[in-house]
Amino acid sequence: MSDATEQTPAIQDEIFDLLVVGAGPTGLSCAIEAERAGLRAVIVDKGCICNSLFHYPSHMTFFTTSELLEIGDIPFPSPNPKPTRNEALQYYRLVAAYYKLDVRQYLRVERIEGADGAFTVRTVDRFGRSGELQARKLAIATGYYDRPNYLHIPGESLSKVHHYYFDPHPFCGMDVVVIGGKNSAAIAALELWRSGARVTLVHRDAGMHSHVKYWIKPDIENRIKNRDVKAYFNSQVVEINPDTVVIATPQGRITVKNDFVFAMTGYHPDFEFLEALGIRFEGEDRLPVCDPETLESNVAGIFLAGVIVAGARTNEIFIENGRLHGRQIAAALKGK
Repeated sequence: MSDATEQTPAIQDEIFDLLVVGAGPTGLSCAIEAERAGLRAVIVDKGCICNSLFHYPSHMTFFTTSELLEIGDIPFPSPNPKPTRNEALQYYRLVAAYYKLDVRQYLRVERIEGADGAFTVRTVDRFGRSGELQARKLAIATGYYDRPNYLHIPGESLSKVHHYYFDPHPFCGMDVVVIGGKNSAAIAALELWRSGARVTLVHRDAGMHSHVKYWIKPDIENRIKNRDVKAYFNSQVVEINPDTVVIATPQGRITVKNDFVFAMTGYHPDFEFLEALGIRFEGEDRLPVCDPETLESNVAGIFLAGVIVAGARTNEIFIENGRLHGRQIAAALKGK
């Protein structure tokens, strides 16, 4: 199997049975299952294949085993109990190549026109050139990782502030604040401390979140107990300055020396894009309206897949269960 994907040139007036927005594991699975059902599919992504995974820390290890990340009935071999980010990227590249998926990378969807059976997807490439694709049905699998939950506080736009953790090395000997209390915050705090940073963790709740993985939670709690990592709970960062941050604590506001901030405050789906398609939401968690069996939204012909099905509940759907949405959608399309 060649470690590459074939780019299919655009053909004027071609009409796809299914156009998938998003080339992550769920989007790839949607296209694979559609093709296996005898339908013609194309995938469009504003970045590369598995763009979100690509932007994970380069040395990241998954919390799950490799068989739970498999798509298209292709085995995911790994010498490790839990696969790494680099192994996953290679696996999904190879699966896309094996199925000869038509993946249009670095193509942003600007807007979608038309209706069920005759959608027109307007696109723009990385050079600003416009294009369009025609499809009878759509599957939206855009994920959420590129939409951080901002703090909306003074100084958040400073270059020292990051909403993605990538590597601890550049922060050795620096005063670093990590904001958050879930897995990403715990991992960032631990790796930064072990790489020589002076770490302060700030979380609005009384302690680390109960969802922190069982092998990580005691580690970060012990580092806090031993004062290796300084922690402020029931607290919030309220201002970020070039050399300091201001933290509102139960004892009042304090100012601490600071070089860098990692705001690990989570991410959210692109609700604006979904709203522009006419998709409705329910409840304070903004659950999109869709059929639980077929995953077709309230807009005829538009299906939802992956984490966006859970709205703001981003801790309910992962690759492990989102990858199965492709089969549901393919079965619904085949039935029609």
